[in-house]
Amino acid sequence: MKHLKCTGGFTLIEIMVVIVILSLLAVLVAPKIIGRSDDAKIADAKIQIRNFETALKLYKLDNGVFPGTEQGLQALVDKPASGVIPKKYREGGYLENREIPQDPWGNDFVYISPGQHGDYDLYSFGADGVKGGEGKDADVESWNMR
Repeated sequence: MKHLKCTGGFTLIEIMVVIVILSLLAVLVAPKIIGRSDDAKIADAKIQIRNFETALKLYKLDNGVFPGTEQGLQALVDKPASGVIPKKYREGGYLENREIPQDPWGNDFVYISPGQHGDYDLYSFGADGVKGGEGKDADVESWNMR
């Protein structure tokens, strides 16, 4: 009877080398990927603010004024029933989805009109959900976007 020599498969050393290489990649790459999610949320908040600004400009173009603070961003979805009532409110509102999205951290955007920095102030409190902060916790403000 002949003995067949099996040549397939990996040795223990080969498997350990692959595990070490994968571990090194995880240690080097994972922090960079994880840190980018904060940057992506900040960029998303800026995009949402820009979308609100476009809708607010259309609202003003149609009605001559921006919605007041008491009317809030909801005026972009539903015709206000209090404050300055818009005379030429666009049927279907001013936002495509007919809803006011929350910021990327699950909080409401803050809208004040008239604002301290222009016709209105529009901002998100950032990752920490409170006014102020630095880095990923910094507020994302319509008047201070780069």
